[in-house]
Amino acid sequence: MKKNRFWKIAGTVLSVLLILILVGPFLVPVPPLENTVPVEQLTDPDSRFIEVNGINVHYKTYGQGEPTFILLHGFGASLFSWREVTAPLAEFGTVIAYDRPAFGLTERPLTWEGENPYSQDAQIELVIGLMDALGIERAILVGNSAGGTIAMLTALKYPQRVQSLILADPAVYAGGGAPAWVRPLLGTPQMRHLGPLIARQIQTRGPELIELSWHDPSKVTPEILEGYQKPLRLADWDKALWELTLASRESGLAERLGELTLPTLVITGDDDRIVPTEQSVRLAEELPNAQLVVIPQCGHLPHEERPAEFMQAVTEFLQGLNVQMFKRSNVSQ
Repeated sequence: MKKNRFWKIAGTVLSVLLILILVGPFLVPVPPLENTVPVEQLTDPDSRFIEVNGINVHYKTYGQGEPTFILLHGFGASLFSWREVTAPLAEFGTVIAYDRPAFGLTERPLTWEGENPYSQDAQIELVIGLMDALGIERAILVGNSAGGTIAMLTALKYPQRVQSLILADPAVYAGGGAPAWVRPLLGTPQMRHLGPLIARQIQTRGPELIELSWHDPSKVTPEILEGYQKPLRLADWDKALWELTLASRESGLAERLGELTLPTLVITGDDDRIVPTEQSVRLAEELPNAQLVVIPQCGHLPHEERPAEFMQAVTEFLQGLNVQMFKRSNVSQ
């Protein structure tokens, strides 16, 4: 009798817990984003848009002629992060900086047919699609952090389209989203309901993460913080960021580095607390044709925190690749 009563109580408790697990998340309110504005209110005079693979991509262009540099920013950033080096790079040729899906002012689709536009494969195809749309046959891909990951994956899949790589603190050996066993849970209706609320943490923790990315956080001005947070005034940025989280996977790059034989420059700060400096050192050692530059007193964003040193490293790299390219830069000054 007592045994039956125990199982009845246990069954009731488990049933209540199950209901809480299944229904509880839906009881958590997810208020709509406040003070959102149309994308047109956030554009700059030199902003451009072009449809690539069904997505309206925000980009800016600088300079002219060959070679062409395509700039791929990192997680949580936008083309704003390249502001200190676009003009110096444009002395060498054409510079294209664009906002990767889920970031900046690029369109954030929430429904689609076929490939998830936030997946690594779709982002690779977006790079090539952007090149095709702009009539670019080959380019030097310049990637920071997660943007470096996409740059390397693009070079692996389309080696004939990538002239060389410039990688600033690329994410290769860590990251890639949640562990495989967690992903099915993240895709449940319960987590899809809560996901945007979780994604909104980047709005409150964003300044902290930006300062963590700098060796000297005192140099992070209110203008820099505003530049990073401006895209968070768009509708559905939280939902798109959650879709990106769901689409994230391990890149598998570490096992394929030997295939990347093209000239590569790896730049890192000596105080990178996001992608540890030793990972960039290891990457340069494992790539068949790479040069390494470690910038002193610099964090995860050398193109922002130490743009002069960043450009010095890039200039010397380009000079080694093509003397004529370097000469033309001198003539244009």
